[in-house]
Amino acid sequence: MATTYKKLDRETDIRSVKTKIHEVIPITGSIVSGTYGGTTVEMNSEPNIRTYAHGMFQSVYDYPYLSSSANHLFDLTLGVWPSGTYGQEGGLATVTGSDDKKNMYQQMAQILVGHDITGNIKPFDHLGAITSSDAQKFHSALFMPFSRLLVKDEIEKESFSMVFGTSSHVDPQQTTQTISDLKASTQFKSNSPAGEYGILYTGSAPASEAAVGLIFYQAGVVVLEIDGGGGGGYVTGLAPHVAAGGDEELDAMGNGFLSSSIHGLLAVTGAIQSGTIDEFAGEVRRRIQSIEFRNTTELNSTVYFARANANEFNYSSNPTYITSSKIRVKTEKNDAPVSYITTVGLYSADNVLLATAKMSEPLKKSPNTDFTLRVRLDY
Repeated sequence: MATTYKKLDRETDIRSVKTKIHEVIPITGSIVSGTYGGTTVEMNSEPNIRTYAHGMFQSVYDYPYLSSSANHLFDLTLGVWPSGTYGQEGGLATVTGSDDKKNMYQQMAQILVGHDITGNIKPFDHLGAITSSDAQKFHSALFMPFSRLLVKDEIEKESFSMVFGTSSHVDPQQTTQTISDLKASTQFKSNSPAGEYGILYTGSAPASEAAVGLIFYQAGVVVLEIDGGGGGGYVTGLAPHVAAGGDEELDAMGNGFLSSSIHGLLAVTGAIQSGTIDEFAGEVRRRIQSIEFRNTTELNSTVYFARANANEFNYSSNPTYITSSKIRVKTEKNDAPVSYITTVGLYSADNVLLATAKMSEPLKKSPNTDFTLRVRLDY
């Protein structure tokens, strides 16, 4: 009668497979910053931008965030290194909301950079080095943690690109700069407790002077350098332009990075010192023209090869297979037995059914045929 069970050989019949699936994630500036240009974008006036009473960060949604259809895209926040210095005189003591900004930097740094041998939190480094001078450290930074909905398991290396407005507050996207993780597929770093990360550059070559930030692939976080103590490159739109006397100045037209009724016109360092996190994040959003990357979903699979040889599975144990003690599918006594395979069952060692795989259509099986069914379990 029918062969009911067949033992699978671990060496020849079972294989583990890892597959990576990628999706292109485009985020347009119209979602992040509303209408390009202009100076009429006001705090809390955009229904897809959520601000909070704690003032620690802003959240960007793809739809008015009060709607059940809204999807969280990413957050924006500002952090300053407690040991850092800034373009203007006065230093950290004059930074508005300095505790919040210090705490935000420390929180992100301990997760993404880790601690040194003495237990102190290490700051972000311009080129991802563990030990280097303070001039190579991020003294202030813009953080952009992306939603797990977009990132999935990780951001694919060498796929990130952001077009950033570099002009003054009056028309921030009059000129733009492209930021990308050049050569990251082969030049990524792995000395982070959060996994692998790459360096973000402007221009077309991964030169040290063009490095402007870091991207942490598994964590899904982008960190842009604002002030590095003179240690390297900057995103032009976030660059603190320092006058000969040491203080940061506005450009020749008197235009600054941030403008508000409370603070007036502020340059980048002034915005770090006098502006709130919400104000700074709102101004950064107005400069984002587009963001694009590919995410990664990792599928771990086990493939089982269920082999039906010529002398196997030619009969069925289904009671309807026989009527009056005769096989229903045979018309002549000497005809070969025939069965139709519709399902493959995977059983444990004690014959407990664990999973089933259905055929798209019944497969005819007789002593004249043999075949192998490939069953794949994804998890």
